[in-house]
Amino acid sequence: MKDSIRRVSSLCVPAAAGFLFLFLPSPLSAQTSIVNTKHNLSVSGPGPYKALSETRICLFCHAPHNARIQAPLWNREDSVTSYLTYKSSTLTPGLVSQPNGSTKLCLSCHDGTIALGNVVSLNSEISMASGRRYLQSGSGCLGTNLRDDHPVSFSYAASKGGTGQGFRLPSMVTPPVRLDSKGMVQCTSCHDPHKDMHGMFLRTERRGGKLCLSCHDPLGWTSSAHRNSTAGWNGAGLNPWPKAAYTTVEENACENCHTPHGGNHPERLLVFSAEEENCLRCHNGNVASKNIQADISKPYAHNPASWNGVHDPAENPLTMARHVECQDCHNAHYAHPGEVEAPGVPGPLEGVSGIDSSGNPVSKVSFGYQVCYKCHADNHGSTPLVPRVLLQMNVRLEFSPANPSFHPVEGPGKSSDVPSLLPPWTTSSVMTCWDCHAGDGSSAGGPHGSSYPGLLKKRLETADYTTESSSAYALCYECHSRSAIIGGMGGGGSSGFRLHRKHVVNERTPCTVCHDPHGISSNQGNSTNNSRLINFDTRVVFPSKVVPGVLRFEDRGYRRGSCTLLCHGKDHADRRY
Repeated sequence: MKDSIRRVSSLCVPAAAGFLFLFLPSPLSAQTSIVNTKHNLSVSGPGPYKALSETRICLFCHAPHNARIQAPLWNREDSVTSYLTYKSSTLTPGLVSQPNGSTKLCLSCHDGTIALGNVVSLNSEISMASGRRYLQSGSGCLGTNLRDDHPVSFSYAASKGGTGQGFRLPSMVTPPVRLDSKGMVQCTSCHDPHKDMHGMFLRTERRGGKLCLSCHDPLGWTSSAHRNSTAGWNGAGLNPWPKAAYTTVEENACENCHTPHGGNHPERLLVFSAEEENCLRCHNGNVASKNIQADISKPYAHNPASWNGVHDPAENPLTMARHVECQDCHNAHYAHPGEVEAPGVPGPLEGVSGIDSSGNPVSKVSFGYQVCYKCHADNHGSTPLVPRVLLQMNVRLEFSPANPSFHPVEGPGKSSDVPSLLPPWTTSSVMTCWDCHAGDGSSAGGPHGSSYPGLLKKRLETADYTTESSSAYALCYECHSRSAIIGGMGGGGSSGFRLHRKHVVNERTPCTVCHDPHGISSNQGNSTNNSRLINFDTRVVFPSKVVPGVLRFEDRGYRRGSCTLLCHGKDHADRRY
């Protein structure tokens, strides 16, 4: 019986071929037809895979007779392999299972396990030229490991796309990109196997991220530099866009960093396996004007090359493992140039998660310092440059406006009497963390890297017996008047403490021996003993021997105080000024 059916169908082939001929395009519309694409596997096909003698084009996927009952007249068996499917910490758990629907049809060629000429309607395999029976790696062969490919065969509405947060709502995913009849994302959502007008059988162009943005709608994207920058590669170093099709940042858009197939960092579908390389291929002065690569190569740096695969967008700042990646401080979908008045969030830091002043995680920071608190506060803290009487590693606690004294990062400082301040600074000013911690002489800005300890933007000597100079304490003198601090050769300055010159110049005592630049936590200090950022360096200052065991400063009112301590061999027992 089966042979009879085969014979009947073979008699019908010429008629079927004539039927199909009616639907083949004219030369004028050939670019919209399968005929001139790689999916034409017949002897007339233009691609590297073609039959030795088979002339029928559609037969490799469809057959009018003897096909499977599965639509659309499918002429291939499904692969029986089990696939490794896409996984991500930001994907709805259990959303992606084994391929189904039209994806299963595509994989019958593109997983490389079934011969191209193995069709259901024929008794024997169609012979292919050069013996190329299977798709080979690099020729659209995805293999059976789909973890480095965009997820498919999942319900869009059940995914985060159904929330509309960072995605278009299902009703907004409209042709040319489309969901299947069950609302599923399939290979055919992005690819039209019968047309190749945009390359790789894509349903729409990639320029400006048009294809990706048919479903994705990242928060902050409209103002992002990665959407709007017209910068191009200057040809130096390595190609920043080895998989992309265009020559500027705005044209490559999403594909500046991501690739839908064959991601070397699979979970995020990033082009390069090391997270930072996806940023530094451009931010090394060869595309972006500022050379971040040079800064993070300095001795003191937030160098992301020290970690790989630790950062996760879904991580909890209070429990995450210690690391630093570009994505910890910068959201590539939001980031754009632009400064704001402190303590606001500058453009490069917009859209980043952080820790607020109460120690609670926030998904999107409202103040710049919250980005720094993510790593330098409650979880890992910071190692101070100077050992202190009151040692504090949590910078969030150091900058609290409830403290006895602090540098004004969260809000204006406590004192209205700071005569050493240089314009435009006033006692009502608020500063940023990167006013002190930033690149030394770098155009990149921000705390990427420095030649000075503590990732300081300028020199600040902390070693005892340092000879005073404008360069030794350049960081302090950037905001505080040197002449007000130490005065002229015969004066005591006008800073409010007339003995500054004696200590800093004559005794060669660094600023940091007495002053703790961040601040003193209210949990540890008080306004009597720790005003004016007083928190002594325990390498230099010791308890008094005259008043045994006592090491303290006392604030006695307006420009008055006293010290009880041992310093440079001199015992101050309630030494007043």
